This record gives sequence, structure tokens and C-alpha cells, in this order.
Amino acid sequence: MALPSLIKLYGLTAAVFFAIDLVWLGLVARTFYRDALGDLLRPDTQWQAALIFYALYIAGILVFVVVPSLESGTLMRAVGLGAFFGLVAYATFDLTSLALIRDFPVRVVVVDLIWGATLTGSVAAAGYGLGRWLGL
Repeated sequence: MALPSLIKLYGLTAAVFFAIDLVWLGLVARTFYRDALGDLLRPDTQWQAALIFYALYIAGILVFVVVPSLESGTLMRAVGLGAFFGLVAYATFDLTSLALIRDFPVRVVVVDLIWGATLTGSVAAAGYGLGRWLGL
């Protein structure tokens, strides 16, 4: 896959990711994390760290899910691998937090694991469709 095509796919996939995740964080779960995590949350978001995570995570979705699914030509592979990739990635944070942070809420772990799988499976499906649309 040519680099200019991959850059276009990255940008479009990132736009889908941000649109979905902003609805989740800004509307659906707006108070969930504040209520569940309380004093564990920073009063000011460290945007540099968040943006680095997003940049790496979206690259991971493309490298490990979307591109292999485009090569095999199956949307269901993109959805399945995306959901699994999201589960593993979100579990990395949440289960480590549960293991190391006193009183880390189990309900946050459960919600995050479901969200990670749902978000990433959906974004992978969109990335697959966008890749097909771009002729990849």
C-alpha cells in the first residue's frame, strides 16, 4: 500500500475514531468516569499524552486490523480483529489499574472493556469501508 494512500486512510479513520469517542466521552459517559473515579482523575487533562495515545492507537488499528483485513477482503475480519484489539488494548490499562490501584472500580473495568471492543470494532469496520472507498 502506497504511503499517500495510507496517510489518507489514517486521517479518515482518525476522524471516525474521534467522532465516536467524543460522543462517548462528551455525552454518553460524561459523568460516569468522574463519578466512578473521583479523586483519581486529574483536574486538568494532559492533552499531549492523550494525543500521543490517540495517534499510536489509530496507527495500531490500521497496522494490526484494517490493512490485514483489506488484504484478505473481509469486513467481518475487520470487525472481529478490531473488537479483539480494542479489548486487549483497553484491558492493558484497566486490568493493570485494577491490579495496582487501590479501590480501582470494577465497574470502570467492565465498561471500558466493552467500550474498547465496541469502539475499536466499529472504527476498524469504518476504516475497512474507507479503505475500499479509496480503492485499497
